[in-house]
Amino acid sequence: MSKLPDEAFRDTIGTIDEEGNRKFIFPKKPSGKFYDYRKWVSYFLLIVLVANPFMKINGNQFMMFNILERRFNIFGFPFWPQDIYLFVLFMIIGVVFVILFTVIFGRIFCGWICPQTIFLEMVFRRIEYWIEGDRGAQIRLEKQEWNAEKIRKKGIKWTIFLIISFFIANVFLAYLISSDKLLLMIEEGPENHVSTLVSLFIFTGVFYFIFAWFREQVCIIACPYGRLQGVLLDDKSINVAYDFVRGEKEVGRAKFNKQEDRATTGKGDCIDCKQCVNVCPTGIDIRNGTQMECINCTACIDECDTIMYSVGLPKGLIRYASEDEIEKKVKFKFTPRMKGYSAVLFILTGILIGLLFLRSDVEASILRLPGQLFQHKGENISNIYTFKIINKTNNDFDDIHFKLVGIKGTLKVVGKQELKVPKQGMNGGTLFVEINQNLLDSDKTKLKIEVYNGDEKIETATTNFLSPRSFD
Repeated sequence: MSKLPDEAFRDTIGTIDEEGNRKFIFPKKPSGKFYDYRKWVSYFLLIVLVANPFMKINGNQFMMFNILERRFNIFGFPFWPQDIYLFVLFMIIGVVFVILFTVIFGRIFCGWICPQTIFLEMVFRRIEYWIEGDRGAQIRLEKQEWNAEKIRKKGIKWTIFLIISFFIANVFLAYLISSDKLLLMIEEGPENHVSTLVSLFIFTGVFYFIFAWFREQVCIIACPYGRLQGVLLDDKSINVAYDFVRGEKEVGRAKFNKQEDRATTGKGDCIDCKQCVNVCPTGIDIRNGTQMECINCTACIDECDTIMYSVGLPKGLIRYASEDEIEKKVKFKFTPRMKGYSAVLFILTGILIGLLFLRSDVEASILRLPGQLFQHKGENISNIYTFKIINKTNNDFDDIHFKLVGIKGTLKVVGKQELKVPKQGMNGGTLFVEINQNLLDSDKTKLKIEVYNGDEKIETATTNFLSPRSFD
């Protein structure tokens, strides 16, 4: 018994054949208004993506995610391990923004902004179209035997892909280890930076594998955002959508016949040309409704508009629209759910801005040495402390010294006559504080110690001072 339409609906995946094997996608080369917009957006983002790790603000790399050293730069703001709460808050804000954006506009981020899509569709596929031709030519080349033509085209393509993957790996490493270290490896030679060179080769292989073979499977299998989309979307979300009311009508879709008046036959405006399927980079049929694999790239909109224009039917059969707009003719409204996400985003952003203004470029911590009590030195009581100074600026601190504030006493750093803290670095050590016992009113006195670089006060730290009164 043959399946009814509703039973056969969406029962296959575009990238898997009937035997369960991987089916490679050969999408038709897109063209049209939205594709032109995407090209300009993509070229701009590619420039930004490549330039980001090499731009600096106040000496700080514009973007850096050094996971090994737990140092991050975001928009020129350096985040140290001590600033992890700021970095986490920044990431939470990013997640909430993506959630809000998805609730309103669907998975448009994937099709227009995601680096994976931009590199694949605007770099690698365009090279593929240039070397192997459009969809039909690529399919024929794939099926033909390995002759001189196929070896030449595949060899040229794979070589260019490898070179571009190597370039992307260099940019990626600049984000991870900093552009300064990457340029230092180039200047001093890879033989002096073997670990960096090995990482470079590994990332080159990963990117080559992704863009030459894995491709759309990243969006379908590996990326968690596709799964998240299914939870976030509802009938009010704007997506790349097929107008099934207009496309199907009473009779359903049917091939175009220029001899008939389609309006009187009850046939839908969809002429079942399948060009929207052929142009899709993930191999889906948009007419089956919103799907996890759809990245909202708009290629099907451009293709459908072209077909509609050629057969004299109105454009917009596939367009940006919500389910409610298509089925109920309800215009977009900012729902309470969207307002809730917006409120959370606004509050978190306000908190982050406030914390960034309160954040200090220098951090000094002075703590009593664990397990050590006070010592008697005549009439003076001595406590021993460890200190750490973190310099988040791009200026070297060449003359660090301490001053005891609010109480008379002496402070001495152990073993270091000249204390220095390099830019974007830290230093620490041990110091003694001695105070006359007669000046101490309690067994635990709060001390305030100012930290100076030359004559400039750069930070103030507080700690506790223990005295014999603790045994009274």
